[in-house]
Amino acid sequence: MNAPTLGFVHTSATLVPVFQELVRVHLPDITTFNIVDDSLIQDVIRRGTLTPETGRRVVEHVGSAARAGADHILVTCSSIGRAVETAANITPVPVLRVDQPMADEAVRTGARIGVVATLPTTLEPTADLVRRRAVVAQRDITLTDRLCEGAFEALMSGDGATHDAMVAEALRELSETVDVILLAQASMARVVEGLPTEEKKVPILASPPLAMAYLAHMLGQ
Repeated sequence: MNAPTLGFVHTSATLVPVFQELVRVHLPDITTFNIVDDSLIQDVIRRGTLTPETGRRVVEHVGSAARAGADHILVTCSSIGRAVETAANITPVPVLRVDQPMADEAVRTGARIGVVATLPTTLEPTADLVRRRAVVAQRDITLTDRLCEGAFEALMSGDGATHDAMVAEALRELSETVDVILLAQASMARVVEGLPTEEKKVPILASPPLAMAYLAHMLGQ
């Protein structure tokens, strides 16, 4: 039997090596390919929302991945998650938005859930997803979100230290009042790695490894 093919749709080329390393760990026997279009996230940030036109382009990219031979498709950007769900309904192969396994894990972990983001365009879709997955799981939750304003701009300008300090402070504050914290953007995961053990008072979840572990389970690996 031929190994399954996993197609990635990214909105940043920086995520390609991140997910290739996760493939090596979780799905070493599968074939992968990448579709990258950073104009998607640039448009979302510029307009402050996912517009119907940009959503349509997301659906087209997912369709292209299916036509290219993907047996499963993973879209790695949380900001375009609603369009990914639309694509999943009309694509002949399974399509996963990267943050769904993370949201499900958070709902299983605790009733008081925190979400941290550096972009409002990512914070709102992630918080919305958590609420909807809680309804599916029939769990009552309280959600607290935290936007680290200016952190994304600092990171894009090359000031990673300021970005990391702002995110770390938000994580410390939230950990005092919630049971679990979700990182709305994969770019924040490195901050968790640098936190002292005593400051990791609650589980802090990042979407890439949980999504890949979910796919490994789905593919029986």
